[in-house]
Amino acid sequence: MRIAPLPSQDGGQGGLESAFAPAREGKRDLSNMAAPRGLRRAWGSFNSTVPGSALALRGLATVIPNVSRVDNTSSFLEKLPHRKHPGAVHLKNISLPSELVEAARFLVSQSSMRSMEKQTKALTNYLWSRKRPMETVDLRKKAEQMEQKLRQEMAHIHRKDALDSSSEVDEKKLQKKVMNIIRKTTYHWEALDYTEELSFLYMAARMDGMFAAVYRALHEIQKRVPDFQPRTLLDFGSGTGTVSWAAHSIWGETIKEYMNIDSSAAMLDLAEKLMKGLSENQDPLFPGVYFRQFLPVSPKVKFDLVVSAYSLNELRSYSERVETVQTLWRKTDGFLVLVENGTKEGHQILMEARDVVLKGTDKVVHDPREPHVFAPCPHHLPCPLLSSDRVLPCNFTQRYYALPFSWNPAQKEERFSFLILRRGAGETEEPWPRITQPVLCRPRHIHVRLCCPDGTLQHAVVTAQKHGRDLYRCARNSQCGDRLPVLNPDGEQVLEEERISEDKGQS
Repeated sequence: MRIAPLPSQDGGQGGLESAFAPAREGKRDLSNMAAPRGLRRAWGSFNSTVPGSALALRGLATVIPNVSRVDNTSSFLEKLPHRKHPGAVHLKNISLPSELVEAARFLVSQSSMRSMEKQTKALTNYLWSRKRPMETVDLRKKAEQMEQKLRQEMAHIHRKDALDSSSEVDEKKLQKKVMNIIRKTTYHWEALDYTEELSFLYMAARMDGMFAAVYRALHEIQKRVPDFQPRTLLDFGSGTGTVSWAAHSIWGETIKEYMNIDSSAAMLDLAEKLMKGLSENQDPLFPGVYFRQFLPVSPKVKFDLVVSAYSLNELRSYSERVETVQTLWRKTDGFLVLVENGTKEGHQILMEARDVVLKGTDKVVHDPREPHVFAPCPHHLPCPLLSSDRVLPCNFTQRYYALPFSWNPAQKEERFSFLILRRGAGETEEPWPRITQPVLCRPRHIHVRLCCPDGTLQHAVVTAQKHGRDLYRCARNSQCGDRLPVLNPDGEQVLEEERISEDKGQS
């Protein structure tokens, strides 16, 4: 066996594959079975010549020791194959309903709009890079800091005793310079006016990606709580009606009422056209669909399922977002689902909403049932990705079949962040950690990055020898976004030393 160069102690990823390169992978012959013994012999001779090498191997072999073994005699799999273990919630490619695809294709074919490919790409990029509007207090504070910095620079230029008639002119120049710097360094948020043209472009650019993200979030509820059968749905910021299509695809005729709320009349008209499709009688393709521009006023009107997808970032201020989240939570009788872009901004918006609901800032309590974070967080503690030194997004990806337009590839991928809150804690909710990055499968061991119930990020190396065959096979068949069916024992947790790799998709 050839010994590869060892990684440095401060930069090693941890894992035997980075220190030793086996001649072959995948073949289970006698030479591979004897590899561990040969490895120990090779390491024994190498250990005597390299200072500190025992410490390096210990770091590679036990990245994190606190993942417990799952009892192989238990029935946690419930006779399911490992690729469908109870924590698996990932989906393969998602397809839009054929009626929705045909309706969208028909509307695009009848449109006289030019340069649709260029305009849809520009709109997609703009929406992805969209940030929250800066609060007035923060803007004023930023201006004051900038003014103070410029005054200090001017003090070195002018003499202290040179306070003559030119001081008033310098003051005007200073104010003008501060305003110019603020304009150049501050994100200028603008409310989007969804006219008929912009609504049409939004449908062509974003409807399929939105469907994939919402469907993935709703699928987790359906997978983990099969007894939940919603009868009423409220979609805030409904846009093209994508949420209603996704919910109908999952729960079928169970839902009797689909309440679509959007402030844009043009967007509601477009959603209604898509809902009617190409049917000759111009009736909705499924009954119980309603379109409104305002939320129901009465707090007594509740819905089993409340969804807001890519809408919170369209609100003008933090106070407006807080008020909206409180209103949506009041109207939630079962689950509240929030979906945003898989960017830092989208993740932070969701964490704001999470804090609003969990802290119970609403003055009047209309429902005594406590809120519970259903997904993706396995805890109610502060998000470990929102550290003071480095903020990273918690996001996931979902592949889907794109709308069959000439400028679209056959398949695309949506990167999104989501949050699901539930009325009351589930009786059978397992505190399983969430996989936050793609699983790295290596010979005889697997690297998984986990967000754990104690509010920490952990890097675990799972092997069949230490953790049992069932857990090893489950981890090997898991993907980012799944939950790993494992419990951590009591005691001190080992924090993750490496944050998230660069391919996490920072924005």
